[in-house]
Amino acid sequence: MADLAPIAVFTYKRPEHTARLLRSLAANPETSSSPVYVFCDGARSTSDSADVSATRRIVRELSPRHAVTVERDTNMGLAASIIAGVSKLTSEFSRVIVLEDDLVLSPVALRYFNEALVRYRDVDRVMHIAGYMFPVKANLPETFFYREASCWGWATWERAWRQFEPDGLKIRDLILAKHMRYEFDVRNSMGFFHMLEQQISGKNNSWAIRWYGSMRLAGGLALHPGISLVENLGFDGTGEHCSPTSEFNVKVADRPVTQFTDHVEESEAAIKAMIAYRQKIWGEPRSLAARGRTYLRRLVQRAWNAVS
Repeated sequence: MADLAPIAVFTYKRPEHTARLLRSLAANPETSSSPVYVFCDGARSTSDSADVSATRRIVRELSPRHAVTVERDTNMGLAASIIAGVSKLTSEFSRVIVLEDDLVLSPVALRYFNEALVRYRDVDRVMHIAGYMFPVKANLPETFFYREASCWGWATWERAWRQFEPDGLKIRDLILAKHMRYEFDVRNSMGFFHMLEQQISGKNNSWAIRWYGSMRLAGGLALHPGISLVENLGFDGTGEHCSPTSEFNVKVADRPVTQFTDHVEESEAAIKAMIAYRQKIWGEPRSLAARGRTYLRRLVQRAWNAVS
């Protein structure tokens, strides 16, 4: 496929995870013809320096020869690093594929991202291409649209990223003014609004909750695969913001996605499947705040809290 999308890889201080990601990236044949940018965040303290240096050695050893490596002198944190990197590459290339160091890709993941980016390039309501899909029990289509902006391997366009609102307070006020809180929390099954309030108060620095909020306010949707094309290995106890768990383990697809839906509406089956999946894991918390605390503690604190 000509004119492949650029790939942004974000690393910090996990050399073994970074090595697994880069090896899985190399197993995707599109990598050799894709622009690749590796953003290496700087050490936050002297205690991080050795791991940061080890990670950068892995990046130099395993990145494609044509990759551009950006080594930060200071610690930006994941939120600022991703916002800056995505903004730079979407401005230059009009789209981007985004990967973090704790992911492992299916060998057909880049084909999926690139084909989806081309297919939905001019469909304004499609704002996000998700590569990960939770291990729900429902038999979902090969691809479908769902509201959540899963950040475990994703892609977007400049036209969509232009609508990213960095001010969480503005997002919160608009959600309340438009009476969107119930749906923002996926029909009260999640604590996304609570997470947004924590970002506003400085208790987390999540770029992802603001991206999700920006998408909801714009009426945007995210394409998802029925079978995950990305595995997240960050829940092994090495992450700074998440506890060990196997609840998000998936077996990634080994066959290319061939059916891209033309039905640009949110899948009701996907909504019900996600609500059932989370209720099975955590039960029914008694309040939105409890849902938010549970989610922050056990789901994606590295990805959503976004403090590397």
